[in-house]
Amino acid sequence: MHAIELKDVTRCYGARTAVDHLSLAIQPGEVFGFVGPNGAGKTSTIRMIAGLLQVTSGEILVGGRSVCREREAVLGQIGYMPDYFGVYPDLKVWEYLDFFAACYLIQPDRRPRLTGELLELVDLPHRRDDLVESLSRGMKQRLSLARTLLHDPQVLLLDEPASGLDPRARVEIRELLVELAHMGKTIFFSTHILADVAEICTRVGIIEEGHLVAQGSLEELHLQIIPARRIEVTLLGESERAQALLADRPDVTSLEILSLPAGPTSASAALGMPTLEVMQQKDGGRARLAFEFNGQDPALSRLLAELVAAGLPVVGFSADQRDLEEVYLRATKGIVS
Repeated sequence: MHAIELKDVTRCYGARTAVDHLSLAIQPGEVFGFVGPNGAGKTSTIRMIAGLLQVTSGEILVGGRSVCREREAVLGQIGYMPDYFGVYPDLKVWEYLDFFAACYLIQPDRRPRLTGELLELVDLPHRRDDLVESLSRGMKQRLSLARTLLHDPQVLLLDEPASGLDPRARVEIRELLVELAHMGKTIFFSTHILADVAEICTRVGIIEEGHLVAQGSLEELHLQIIPARRIEVTLLGESERAQALLADRPDVTSLEILSLPAGPTSASAALGMPTLEVMQQKDGGRARLAFEFNGQDPALSRLLAELVAAGLPVVGFSADQRDLEEVYLRATKGIVS
């Protein structure tokens, strides 16, 4: 059973379609990052899952139950944190949590211990008697997350939880999400901060113009969007044999010989360091090859092992980094719905 499942979900605002036939499934315990341009449909999707926005068509299940038909039962499983932290500024931190605990019908005798435990979890026990309005934005985000956890939901829906935070506060929120995932929570969060997604997510979904354009683990997205990556090899000679070995492999394309940097730098000359030409003569003539490789990391590791096993004098082997930012830029076109 999926923790969250969207089946052909569409949401329209009049003539405008914000979410267009969206289908995806989130497994229990996953940390799912939902990314896309502004206006892509991220917030509308999260609000529909939370039961705050009615679907135009399609179905949403949380824990196997329909958000539309079994709304009350589903809401008990969901913790929703909006992108905007609405506060009651004249409440103290502990009063804020106590108020929402009462809204969740938590018994009065349980509330002090519960609020204390949650303040410990989000590292705010020292601010329990401060007014909410006195907190920094990062502290407000942590308090909002504590409020989201009051009724111990299994599914957390977080809309831009790190938006507008300074680097330290972002790291703190990220560490909190990792800790919650270790506690068995399923986390679905939207963000523009790709570094956070790459750091903690088990899977990622990229949405644009209301359509899910790609989804999967980071490695799967790399293979979907950027199947080939550029590899450079530096050898101490024997470039012809290396070219022949690489040319026979079906996962190697666009093989080329690169020129080596010419001449010493002024710094190396001033320090009396050997020039590049002398180094090449000592090494028997260095060679640099570059090629496109279609395969995953294990296959690339085997390729390097084969080159070494063949007796080729490999002294450098590097692959370009297919980071999430490059995947995102290639998958999207900057279109909003």
